[in-house]
Amino acid sequence: MAEFSYGGADLSRPVASLPLDAPSAPDAEWNDYVYRRDNPAGAHRELWFHAAGCRRWFAARRDTRTNDFLSEAGA
Repeated sequence: MAEFSYGGADLSRPVASLPLDAPSAPDAEWNDYVYRRDNPAGAHRELWFHAAGCRRWFAARRDTRTNDFLSEAGA
């Protein structure tokens, strides 16, 4: 088991639009959120999980070309 687990890109989940009684966001928005992901080259904000340590989620900026972590902020 790795110490850190990749949690994916730091994206906002789709939300239901008005009216408030709508069950959820439109299917197309959910489809894009779940299946259509960017493959950025360079600095990118991601979510990571410290699985073998404090068991907390955190957001980090990582350069996908060099795999270097540039900064970290609690999630």
